[in-house]
This record gives sequence, C-alpha cells and structure tokens, in this order.
Amino acid sequence: MDTGRGADELIAEGAAAPVEGWDFAWLAGRATEERPPWGYARLVAARMATVRAALDIDTGGGEVLAEVPAPPPLLVATEAWPPNVPVARRTLGRIGACVVQVADQPPLPFRDGSFDLVVSRHPVDTWWDEIARVLRPGGGYLSQQIGAGTVRELSEAILGPLPPPASRHPEQAAAAAEAAGLTVVDLRTATLRTVFHDIGAVVWFLRKVVWTVPGFTVDRYRAELRRLHERIRAEGPFVAHAQRFLIEARRP
Repeated sequence: MDTGRGADELIAEGAAAPVEGWDFAWLAGRATEERPPWGYARLVAARMATVRAALDIDTGGGEVLAEVPAPPPLLVATEAWPPNVPVARRTLGRIGACVVQVADQPPLPFRDGSFDLVVSRHPVDTWWDEIARVLRPGGGYLSQQIGAGTVRELSEAILGPLPPPASRHPEQAAAAAEAAGLTVVDLRTATLRTVFHDIGAVVWFLRKVVWTVPGFTVDRYRAELRRLHERIRAEGPFVAHAQRFLIEARRP
C-alpha cells in the first residue's frame, strides 16, 4: 500500500512485478475485490466430484482448478497465453491434470462428446458451438464470466468517457448458449466493489487484466496514471465496480 511514496516509484513497482498466471496475491494490502455470492470454486468442486471426464477452458495458471479436492479420472485444462502454460502445468501436475496449449480461436483439439463437464472462469471468449460439441449428451457447462462494463470507472479514469458496453451482457451469453443447442439452467449476476489503494496496484491490474484498457502501457498512459495517483492521495482509495455473471447450461 502507498505510504507516501511518489507516483513514479509506485508506477515502476507495479510495472516490474510479474503478472504470469491468474493469481492476484501481489495485490494483498493494495487492492481488494468482493467475491461473488455463489462461490464458483465450491460449485466447480461439487460438479467435478460427480463426473469422469472434465475440461477447464482458459485455466490461466490453474489456480482455481487446483483447488478441486476430488478431481475426476480424466481432467484436462486449456490455456492460450504462452506465459501461463508452464505455470499451469506446474500447478496442476499435482492433481493429475493435463494442460494443453491451444490457439486463441476455435476449434478445441478434442473429439466430439469427450467430456461430461466443461468449466471456465473468466474466459476471454466463449466458443458455444465448440462447448456443445465436446460435451457428451447430458453433460454440463459451468462458467463465471466478466460482465458488461466491469470496472468501468477505472477504464474511464484512464481513457475518458466511454460509450455503453455492447458485449458481455449475461442475456447475450444465454441466447448464444441456446443457439448452440444447450439449455440454460442457471443465470446469476453480481456487482462487486473493487478498491485500489495506490497507483502501483492500478498499474499491475491494468497489465494483468488487459481488456480494462486495451493496449495499456505505462509510457502511453503515464500522465493519466500520475493524475489518478494525485486523486488517490487527495480523496482516498479509488473505487470501481466489477461485473460478474454465472451461467450453467446442459447439453440435452
């Protein structure tokens, strides 16, 4: 947390810290975000305990999947961002999961009807037709996703006023799932208070959560970062609101 240090020192600290994987421990004491009320990791663990073959799409560094206490006999994870792949393999090796590096576009490299369960936390894109294809009849898809306009306050603090978000609405996801032949059985939304205590935390977050400010670099936005630093020093922690939704669907 900022203890009176200057903007450039904090910005440099946030710019130098590693961002591989999908672990947010570096933000401890510097930023907080409320958790969704449904408990995604708990739901995934419950579903995993009842199936024999499961797939986790966009596993990141495998941090969430590694929490599953009773993994199925066949457990596969995919990841498209190269720096995350070795992290995921180290993390998931201890529970016997296979990590497959994939392209950032379909198709998935699996046969039709390969899995009883497909899960995904914060996928970059949801390939609904591919999910329906790799699910066995009666199989299910469970996903926690980034909602429309998430941490919009932070995006606008850097970029200025933005138009209303056109994508990532939960209703759009439900319609796409149904169009792919799946039946939506659960759809929930949550707005989560997100608090940044110093500009170093903001920089690290923007480097990691790249869709918040597309094309973000410190050099490109240094003036905006300094202004936000002064705002935090004058007004206190910067507050934004993350949007999340949970969607669960089944293949008939």
